[in-house]
Amino acid sequence: MLPKQRLLNQNTSNSANNSSALDANQLASLQQTVADYSSLQLAWASGYLAAKSEQGHNAQIAPAAPAIAAKTLTILYASQTGNAKGVASKLGQSAKAAGINVVLKNIADYKAKGLKNESHLLIVASTNGEGEAPDDAIEFHEYLLGKKAPKLPNLSYSVLALGDSSYEFFCQTGKDFDERLQALGAKQVTPRVDCDVDYDSECESWTLSIVESLKDELTQVSSGSDNVVDLPTAGAASQYSKQNPFAAEFSLSQKITGRDSAKDVRHIEIDLGESGLTYQVGDALGVWFENDEALVSTLLNELSFSGNEKISLKVSGNEQEFTLKDALISQLEITQTAPSFIEFWAELSKNAELVTVASDKNSAREFAGEHQIIDVVSLAKADVEPQTFVDALRKITPRLYSIASAQSEVEEEVHLTVGVVSYDANGDTRTGGASGFLTERLEEGQKVRVFVEHNDNFRLPQSDDTPVIMIGPGTGVAPFRAFMQEREARDANGDNWMFFGDQTFTQDFLYQVEWQNYLKSGLLTRMDVAFSRDQAEKVYVQDRLKEQASDIFAWLERGAHLYICGDANRMAKDVHQTLVEIIQEHGKLSAEQAEDYLKSLRSNKRYQKDVY
Repeated sequence: MLPKQRLLNQNTSNSANNSSALDANQLASLQQTVADYSSLQLAWASGYLAAKSEQGHNAQIAPAAPAIAAKTLTILYASQTGNAKGVASKLGQSAKAAGINVVLKNIADYKAKGLKNESHLLIVASTNGEGEAPDDAIEFHEYLLGKKAPKLPNLSYSVLALGDSSYEFFCQTGKDFDERLQALGAKQVTPRVDCDVDYDSECESWTLSIVESLKDELTQVSSGSDNVVDLPTAGAASQYSKQNPFAAEFSLSQKITGRDSAKDVRHIEIDLGESGLTYQVGDALGVWFENDEALVSTLLNELSFSGNEKISLKVSGNEQEFTLKDALISQLEITQTAPSFIEFWAELSKNAELVTVASDKNSAREFAGEHQIIDVVSLAKADVEPQTFVDALRKITPRLYSIASAQSEVEEEVHLTVGVVSYDANGDTRTGGASGFLTERLEEGQKVRVFVEHNDNFRLPQSDDTPVIMIGPGTGVAPFRAFMQEREARDANGDNWMFFGDQTFTQDFLYQVEWQNYLKSGLLTRMDVAFSRDQAEKVYVQDRLKEQASDIFAWLERGAHLYICGDANRMAKDVHQTLVEIIQEHGKLSAEQAEDYLKSLRSNKRYQKDVY
């Protein structure tokens, strides 16, 4: 029973025999009047009525000065790796500077039932995996899209969605929030904006538009204390960030796959020196890179450009002039192709193959994922102006690598596990922008611009006694190497179970000696490996999970935290489905109940993914 209902019922009971008590109609009227009052409004009304009774029935009471409460702008962020949080923090600072009262919250910390009391709401939401809500937003997402969500005719809102157009369900979480809020009767302040990976400019424009639209309405003079929550200063922990990276020393690049391996995986060490940068296990390191000058020269030749042409680009909000060559080396993305570029070049070239590909979004995404910019312009010739060409390209965005070390172990260093992206394209070798930069073009002692991307959705359990299950095939092993270093430094007593997989035992067992030492010391309780090409029938980590199904479920039942890192498209999906089957069988549950079991683990931070 709600407090105000309890109070009314108690007063009714105590005064049932009192001639001055409210009659049934008066009581019903009062109950209806205060039904939607907040606790503060109830307290004010209580004081007002008490004062009125003390002055007598016929006394004249001076009307109380109206309390003009300044409306509050609530900003919620749903962030998987930190991008949405960063955008929301900047938005909050801009709104606060304009005189608007702001409450900024992680959507996980917001009680969704409070939506009916909001007047103005902004949501900055990223999308996780294949259209899923970020871990922090799972419960809010379910509530808002469920039957219990209230009608919201008095709510003004807007949504900024962050995503990657290379994925089928581009900005899906933001779209879900926007469409559902409209269906519940809320009114848009400005239309939803869907941002691709190069989102800075669009976010800045959206922020300016929002603040301009709301400042007159929300900067009211208040006679009482305002509902203000202090906003954190972006980058307070360090002066270095995505926008202001630290020039760190590149210390080591060591190949950790065998000579005959089909893969080239490197162990990278970077010296953070006196930067003051700190990280936790589970965080990622953002790496800014430059494109291969030889690739840029090939692209210029293909387009019949000299490279000396002058072009203009917006950098940090300001228009700057570059030569075309310099822009292609340091500013523009040419190793990852956006589907929008396929559409642009198809329309420009009128090439029949490209036109067909571009007409279907799924085909455009698939084609873009398999062809660099040079491959597209080589396939279909077209005349284009330098400025028009660069306007069709994305800006370079930093690559995020799961950190493979614990700072308690390596101090001012940070370690990465980098798989070199390399493949043949009609006789030419194509290499990934960042992986090629780190493993082929950067020499020891040179500088690399980096920053720490904190990931609160991939953390070790708070208790060192809690068991953990780690599933990390290939370079997905990286954060679990960090986990083990951290648990060793903390003398953690919790059991640790590692599942690792790759192609062959002799060539691809990453950090093999370290894992064997952890097993020998007892820190690593169990390790199961799956090397797909060491036998006629391919074996993967999900097969090892099935073999240990009863023990997996027993560990989960005694509170184990479960982690997955690696490929999102195949491995993570296959592992998730295997987990559903394990929980269904050994928990004697339906498939739907097994999914709910895993969903509950995610909500409680016991099932965490770092997939890409």
